Amino acid sequence: MEALFDQEYEALRESVRALANKKIAPFAKSVDEDSRFPQEAFDALQSADLAAAHVDSKYGGQGADALATVIIIEEVARVCGSSSLIPAVNKLGSLPVILAGSDELKTKYLTQLASGKGFSYCLSESEAGSDAAAMKTKAVKSGDDWIINGSKKWISNAGFSDFYTVLAQTDPALGAKGITAFVIEKSDSGVSFGAYEKKMGFRGSPTREVYFDNVKISDDRRIGQIGSGFALAMQTLDHTRITIAAQALGIAQGAFEVATKYSHERKQFGKAIFDFQGVQFMLADMAMNIAAARS
Repeated sequence: MEALFDQEYEALRESVRALANKKIAPFAKSVDEDSRFPQEAFDALQSADLAAAHVDSKYGGQGADALATVIIIEEVARVCGSSSLIPAVNKLGSLPVILAGSDELKTKYLTQLASGKGFSYCLSESEAGSDAAAMKTKAVKSGDDWIINGSKKWISNAGFSDFYTVLAQTDPALGAKGITAFVIEKSDSGVSFGAYEKKMGFRGSPTREVYFDNVKISDDRRIGQIGSGFALAMQTLDHTRITIAAQALGIAQGAFEVATKYSHERKQFGKAIFDFQGVQFMLADMAMNIAAARS
């Protein structure tokens, strides 16, 4: 089969795959079984400048484009789904700043993200999941500052990440047009986290509620214009849905490789089950679907 991507992208894939095999895969089982954050994966990715490769080079990142970013996520997901959420969530959380943040905001937070900090995305609430415009978290202007109260639910890497893009109602009467985005730091007074969600998968990525109790931040932490938050949130999701597709693709690739290996090892009726045409059909279908998804 001919290479699907240009040589530089294939070289990136090979390098990330080698790193994932050597430094992430050996810990994937314990990460999942113990529901612990994949620190080994984070350290390996950060050392290779891959934890937030999407950050522009002028802020210390690699300036990876969308294709390079999804290749990184896919290859990490191939060996550990939880670990693939490190680069995926960092992009999701920081993208509003990239798309609409001031130059000062970009310099302050993207530089730190590239140097090893984490960035999460706080949109969903218990009563405002798909209906994001129904959110209850509020931000009230107080002089040159904002006071934020409310909570966000199902937040990936909550507690690990240092920074959070938070969507809040600044004018409830305007509905979706009354939502504004802000950057809140884990260290801000009034920020706390709920219990770890018990999940069927991705157990190494902490999913928790985030609470905001009279969190006071300056107006320079606002992302974009007042009232532009909902449109920015939707734009962010449009940009990052492909990263979740890449994650699913990587997991499928990993499952295919495990299944193929097992089919060569498992013996029935005096031979490996791989030698039975029916098993070959199933593996061929898997390979075909993966190749189609990747293209």
